[in-house]
Amino acid sequence: MTSTAQAPQSGAGTAHPEHLGHVIFIAAAAAMGGFLFGYDSSVINGAVEAIRDRYDIGPAALAQVIAIALIGCAIGAATAGRIADRIGRIRCMQIAAVLFTISAVGSALPFALWDLAFWRIIGGFAIGMASVIGPAYIAEVAPPAYRGRLGSFQQAAIVVGIAISQLVNWGLLNAAGGKQRGHLMGLEAWQVMLGVMVIPAILYGMLSLAIPESPRFLLSVGKRERAKEILAEVEGKGTDLDKRVAEIEHAMKSEHRSTFKDLLGGGFFFKPIVWVGIGLSVFQQFVGINVAFYYSSTLWQSVGVDPTQSFFYSFTTSIINIVGTVIAMIFVDRIGRKPLALIGSTGMVVGLALEAWAFSYHLVDGKLPATQGWVALIAAHVFVLFFALSWGVVVWVMLGEMFPNKIRAAALGVAAAAQWIANWAITASFPSLADWNLSVTYVIYTVFAALSIPFVLKFVRETKGKALEEMG
Repeated sequence: MTSTAQAPQSGAGTAHPEHLGHVIFIAAAAAMGGFLFGYDSSVINGAVEAIRDRYDIGPAALAQVIAIALIGCAIGAATAGRIADRIGRIRCMQIAAVLFTISAVGSALPFALWDLAFWRIIGGFAIGMASVIGPAYIAEVAPPAYRGRLGSFQQAAIVVGIAISQLVNWGLLNAAGGKQRGHLMGLEAWQVMLGVMVIPAILYGMLSLAIPESPRFLLSVGKRERAKEILAEVEGKGTDLDKRVAEIEHAMKSEHRSTFKDLLGGGFFFKPIVWVGIGLSVFQQFVGINVAFYYSSTLWQSVGVDPTQSFFYSFTTSIINIVGTVIAMIFVDRIGRKPLALIGSTGMVVGLALEAWAFSYHLVDGKLPATQGWVALIAAHVFVLFFALSWGVVVWVMLGEMFPNKIRAAALGVAAAAQWIANWAITASFPSLADWNLSVTYVIYTVFAALSIPFVLKFVRETKGKALEEMG
């Protein structure tokens, strides 16, 4: 997209209290894509062992089926901006909703392993679109005073989606007698788990019909009066609408459509600011956060926890994820993005190091010793908490804010694609690494969490309270 938003200057109003509820609804509806992002990403957690058993595959093949959706995510993230610039943000959301629905039905009714993988790629493409369109749309409609908090709706929706998927999985597993391949509604339980996503996918499509198009997109296609109506809705009728429109149009005229070529420069292929965005995305994934959501049930079962308990622990981890995200939403506009990232990195180092220590012990009768088992469980929750109150929210907020106007869309697409590729690398490698040495695997994640601290200190600029036009 040409730019994610234009912050008000002298003519911009701050949303009046009577308008804030409407703005919150708009942001929440757009963030429903984030809910599906979280739900679709983590629902596979409940099906991992069933897929391994049904198709009789080893860890490498299993990892590819789980991780292949992330290839679709990377493609969707890289192309969503261009699609949204051509047909609008709302149409893009509706396309994503249709793809989520198709993916859910196909994944629930696979003929073989190959078409299960295909449906996961389709769902991944939809996730990639949602990962870009949600934050960009919210940034374009949000009043500046609330932009950080409204922008964090995306991550809040993601973590709620993760938690709901784990709760649904746990409920369906119990309904199927504790067996992932137990029969339920004429299907195996894991198939029902994947198919339930049809419900939020349809809701996302319905909500996209109830929210307005981005004023910026409307101005880009010459619909000035409609753009002014939307600006009045989100910024209040006291706003000088003509002045706001003139400001946005002036900024748009001074820009050009960002392309990949615009990102080139400096001594290392990309401009330095693009590398910072890529670095934030990569560090967010290389700490191993999605292992906690894609493989947690398998992980706990591998150290002796029974399936029902392992699903329950996956759910409690998801609740901690929500708590941390709420903390981040409260403080992201108060103490800033950079301090939160540093606090989170420090906490993640502690949690991951303790997990590495606990998993270094030999299993006794197929289980970790009691002390190490409790340390591993508590440390896993500590790790997720500190990730959620920092990098989980901060990265999404900063990617929507940190780039100069003229490269924002292309840079956001590249950074988001890098995030999905890094996610794929972690997801695809974990089963084999865990089979080799689970403790060393967590040492690797600990090292990346530690390295994120000097990275933030040296390269990341604070964006709290700055207008998007100031990002240079």
